[in-house]
Amino acid sequence: YNAAYINMKKIFLILLSVSICLLSCKKDKEIPVSGIVTIDNTTQLSQTYFVYGFLFSRAEIVSTLDNPPPDITVESDGTNLFFQTNTYKNSFYKFGEYDNADAAKEVFDSLTTVSVTQWVGLAYPVEPDQIWIYRTGDEHYAKLRIVSTVSEVREDHDYAECTFEWAYQPDGSLTFPGK
Repeated sequence: YNAAYINMKKIFLILLSVSICLLSCKKDKEIPVSGIVTIDNTTQLSQTYFVYGFLFSRAEIVSTLDNPPPDITVESDGTNLFFQTNTYKNSFYKFGEYDNADAAKEVFDSLTTVSVTQWVGLAYPVEPDQIWIYRTGDEHYAKLRIVSTVSEVREDHDYAECTFEWAYQPDGSLTFPGK
């Protein structure tokens, strides 16, 4: 009786230990390195005004009040849409413009390496079927294929909205995985 009780107690303690270990082992969330996202310039208000933009390293839409803030935000002059960044350096390179979505998608998917001749401060004007290369403040890179844009006046404000496909290179190189 005692031997069976001690064995059951040992088994129980082992199972308890394994359960605690499994529950305490937190699997890190895998951050995507590509996707499709839509951002706009709708102004929000809390204690101050802010907009949402996209942060490539976390693959998420974040507020301009967050730390870190978004890599890019979108803006409009009422006619043209443009991307801006808060890195205080030239961060955009237009890789190309294409006749249609299929052509842009084909080039985007096959674009595995790029050599940038000159960075510019704003991506302007941003239009569908373009491909842009973006350089983050810490020298990481993303490629963007513009899917759709809206740039118009809404309720007496210049409204901007952009949907883009993106692929981020977290290793700091200008080499992207092919499809």
